[in-house]
Amino acid sequence: MSTPGRPRSKEADAAILAAALELLIERGAEATSIEQVARRAGVTRATVYRRFPDKTRLLIATVESAYGNPPRTPEIRDIEHLVTGWAQLLADPRQRRLLRRVYGAIEDNPELARAYHDMFGADRDRTRQKVFERARDRGQLPPDSDPEVLLDLLTGAIWQHLAVRPDTSTAADVERFLRAVLHQAGYRPGTPHPAGE
Repeated sequence: MSTPGRPRSKEADAAILAAALELLIERGAEATSIEQVARRAGVTRATVYRRFPDKTRLLIATVESAYGNPPRTPEIRDIEHLVTGWAQLLADPRQRRLLRRVYGAIEDNPELARAYHDMFGADRDRTRQKVFERARDRGQLPPDSDPEVLLDLLTGAIWQHLAVRPDTSTAADVERFLRAVLHQAGYRPGTPHPAGE
């Protein structure tokens, strides 16, 4: 039986992650501490440390939770599916602020950026590159397309959108933007390239 006035385990988990997300968005990774998270969540520092041995793991869990805890290797059917999913994410103002904070961590907290890439980013990048490989094999991309470069191009376009486009952008706005970038890279969803099969 839980002590009155103290969060149960699942409630504490949710409170910690919610507090960490608020602080991460408000202040960034470098300015967020375990002590601040515990205070805002209404738990002790020991409660946080029992779940997360350090700030890096706490922030990684926070970001994953904010994204809905997606699988390490997501199922992405094709480029259309990829573009639609990214457009929906980039149409959420809170998610846009979070993404900018995550990007800022590359400079402010490189350990967090490296750990996140090692735990999740590398596998997800490989999954996305395979999407481009399949599109190239179907003739939807030029035959000399490099999936790794295409992913870098689209990822860079996303950061550009986050930097210069308004947070009021709709999913349709973002989708048009990403499709324009892919069009410049030679993506033709309906008409295979002559060299394609």
